Amino acid sequence: MGDADRERWDARYREQGPCAAAPSALVTALDDLLPRRGRALDVAGGAGRHAVWLARRGLDVTLVDVSPVGVDLARAAAAAAGVALDAFALDLERDPLPGGPWDVIVDFHYLQRDLFPAFARLLAPGGVLVFVQPTRTNLERHPRPGPAHLLDDGEAARLAAGLPLEVLRLDEGWLAEGRHEARLVARRA
Repeated sequence: MGDADRERWDARYREQGPCAAAPSALVTALDDLLPRRGRALDVAGGAGRHAVWLARRGLDVTLVDVSPVGVDLARAAAAAAGVALDAFALDLERDPLPGGPWDVIVDFHYLQRDLFPAFARLLAPGGVLVFVQPTRTNLERHPRPGPAHLLDDGEAARLAAGLPLEVLRLDEGWLAEGRHEARLVARRA
C-alpha cells in the first residue's frame, strides 16, 4: 500500500480510538456456518471488530493490517475482551499473508484482487472465506471509496472462478447501512 496509505490509516485509527464497533451483521449472520474451533485470519482487520468476535467464538485468530496503530488497537480490544489475538502490521502488497492452513479467512472492505489464489491455497479443506467489498454501483450514492477500491459489478464471482472454492453465498445489493456491496462466502473444496 505504501507509506502514504499507512500514514493515512494510522491517522484515521488515532482519531477513532479504541474499537467500539460491533462486528458486521453480515459476518455475525454466518454464525451457523463458521467454526468455533480452529484458526482464523482477519485480513486488513484494522482495530479488530471481526477478529475479537472470532476469538470469542473460540478460534485462534491472527489479524493483519497495514496500520501499526490499528494493530495496537486490535490487541487492546482483544485484551479488554479477555481473548488472545496475534496481530501484525503487514503491507500485503509487499508482504505475504501469514501461512495457513486457516479454517476461516475474513476480508472485509479490503480489495487486493491478487490475494484470491492465496486465499484458496491457504484455506484448510472445508475452510470458509468471507469477502465483503463495495462495488462501483456504490458511487451512485457515495463518493468513497473511490473507483480503485471498488469491485466491478459481478466481479466477486469472477475472482472466485477457477479456484478450488465452493461458493455458498454470492450476492450484491444495497445494504440497510446504505452501501452497495458484494458478499461472497465460499468453502475450500
